[in-house]
Amino acid sequence: MCMTCGCGTGETSIDGNKPHEHGHHHPHEHDHGEGHVHSHAPGVSETRMVQIERDILAKNNAYADANRRYFADHGIFALNLVSSPGSGKTTLLTRSIAGLGDELKINVIEGDQQTANDAQKIRETGAAAVQVNTGKGCHLDAHMIGHALESLAPEKGSAVFIENVGNLVCPAAFDLGEAHKVVILSVTEGEDKPVKYPDMFHAADLMLLNKIDLLPHVDFDVKKCIEYARRVNPRIKVLQLSATTGAGMESWYQWIKTARALELTGFFSDSESV
Repeated sequence: MCMTCGCGTGETSIDGNKPHEHGHHHPHEHDHGEGHVHSHAPGVSETRMVQIERDILAKNNAYADANRRYFADHGIFALNLVSSPGSGKTTLLTRSIAGLGDELKINVIEGDQQTANDAQKIRETGAAAVQVNTGKGCHLDAHMIGHALESLAPEKGSAVFIENVGNLVCPAAFDLGEAHKVVILSVTEGEDKPVKYPDMFHAADLMLLNKIDLLPHVDFDVKKCIEYARRVNPRIKVLQLSATTGAGMESWYQWIKTARALELTGFFSDSESV
């Protein structure tokens, strides 16, 4: 996890603003503490490292619960898109925004260590986007998402798609308050990624096998890849598509609409039971 991967603290910025300090108020009632702490100090015992990891995740989960309440209160459908760098997440997002059109208003939170390049690509589609730069950080956490939601201010009934930092390790452990994690794997990466990075594929509800238009040109065994994914996560759903050519995108759109309808039903059920 982040105990040894090189994550830094105090370097996160949202849309180029100064690095945010932990401790300020969110309109959707986050209870702020110190934020996540990473220990790289030599001589720290394994027991202490485990305790620090548990503290990090417990604090993150409290922020995630606050985000989840915010999404529920506003009828917002949230997805956390995770993958290696270069899998095609941004292309998938821009195509999805255009393809869903007036059926669903999509807002985007973009996570990268540096630059606002991807947020700019999203804004060119007409969708609202907020860029979160994590500095040395290797993942988005729920606290960052809470701050980004303040800037994004998504309208009721819309969707928030979170493009996480390109990394198949740390984002698996961090709940952001999303309805689903969606892992994107391109056919240029190798079919054994699910067994190399099992935590990520175990945490995901859906695997999008992207860039299938390149299958004639690469050595990639689709059947084996799906077998590997279901070995680590028997419940994972798999869709094959190309965000570049549009092949298979309609199945992705239908999955979004179905998952959103089920999530909204859950929101209403929860509110009725209170």
